Amino acid sequence: IIVLGGDGTLLGMATRIGQAGRDTPILGVNFGSLGFLTEVTLPELYPSLEAALSGRAHIEERLMLRSTVKRQGAVFASHVALNDVVMTKAARSRMIDLSVSIGEEFVTRVKADGLIVASPTGSTAYNLAAGGPIVAPSVDALVVTPIAPHTLSNRPIIIPASSTVRVQPHMDERDEVFVTFDGQAGFEIEEGDEIVVCRAEQTLHLIRPS
Repeated sequence: IIVLGGDGTLLGMATRIGQAGRDTPILGVNFGSLGFLTEVTLPELYPSLEAALSGRAHIEERLMLRSTVKRQGAVFASHVALNDVVMTKAARSRMIDLSVSIGEEFVTRVKADGLIVASPTGSTAYNLAAGGPIVAPSVDALVVTPIAPHTLSNRPIIIPASSTVRVQPHMDERDEVFVTFDGQAGFEIEEGDEIVVCRAEQTLHLIRPS
């Protein structure tokens, strides 16, 4: 698939490929302002395409995220994301209160503007702006980063990609908390919901220019 646009366009297509369970490679051509993922410039389009079609181009596998939202014990929604899953407060809300577990083990309770669970690819996106670490795409890991935490001890952590991150909000009637997937889709979550993030079953195949 040839994607003509910016990183947001590529993220939208990556989500569709992931949701379909396919491994179709993507060649991203940068028509936008950012080019972390869409690395091919317009003058490089045809040489890069020729290299891809002839089998000479390098194809990177990128870890993707599978996020499941459980409501009243049942699966309410399921999404695939390349960059991140973000839980955040509404513009006029107070800080939000989130319990974070890795697997079945409770890790911390975060009071902050939100929380990011990012893949290595997503480490240079919202995670980086929120003070999280840059992780090389080849590293098999996930990053959990609080957004503007109230407590100094709430710091970003890097965990094995085999881990499952479970997040539960603690809310009252004044709180508004949203979950978004790669900034492409999202919805408001409710008291009692559980957001589960883990490695997706499939990877994204990204064609790299020579």
